[in-house]
Amino acid sequence: MSKAIAVANQKGGVGKTTTTINLSASLAAKGKKVLVIDMDPQGNTTSGFGIEKNELENTVYELVLGECSIRECLIENAIENLSVIPSNINLAAAEIELIGVEKKEYILKNEVDWVKDQYDFIIIDCPPSLSMLTINAMTTADSVLVPIQCEYYALEGLSQLIHTVNLVRERLNPRLDIEGILFTMYDSRTNLSNQVVENVKNHLEHRIYQTMIPRNIRLAEAPSYGIPINLYDPKSTGAESYMALAEEVIGREE
Repeated sequence: MSKAIAVANQKGGVGKTTTTINLSASLAAKGKKVLVIDMDPQGNTTSGFGIEKNELENTVYELVLGECSIRECLIENAIENLSVIPSNINLAAAEIELIGVEKKEYILKNEVDWVKDQYDFIIIDCPPSLSMLTINAMTTADSVLVPIQCEYYALEGLSQLIHTVNLVRERLNPRLDIEGILFTMYDSRTNLSNQVVENVKNHLEHRIYQTMIPRNIRLAEAPSYGIPINLYDPKSTGAESYMALAEEVIGREE
């Protein structure tokens, strides 16, 4: 039984891509079979696994336009136990090209259905907007993981995202749920980080992960080497935090 999780927040710079890469890699390191789908035209998740995004013949763009099958754009074992459906800047045009296409909200889901039973977890990186690409991710997913940065405007935009999740659940995907809220860029030395955490806990009845992702220089360095943090520096606090998050995610499923 596979579990599909969309990592979403329409605010940019909150750690969506970092979370997608490192949670997926941590799940794979724990022996789970993982499929990562990069739905962001920036393609940072793709390059975060060391894949040369601009030299690919088939990506998620060709997939949603029906120009290739899911198996033709799948990069198997990018790292052990982990495969990637890559993305690049071409995906930015998909929104316009899908105008008038019937059932366009379900294109990704219908493709993923062919392979989903081969994986324990499918992790989808969403773009920083509530676009058709994000809707496709949410119709494919069972739940949404929301990373939020420990900063003053953390709650801003969160209500809009929750509203979108509720709309998708009502109209397109009745099984969609909020998996949980993940605090990123947490700095225990600052009052602000602690205030934001308290504020969110008081306002939301949704699950909040016990694991918080700290500000960590090694986490910021890893993408430039094209490898996840658990391979780049397994002893760093960033790597340990994502391993702990993976345990929480697995624990919830079990």
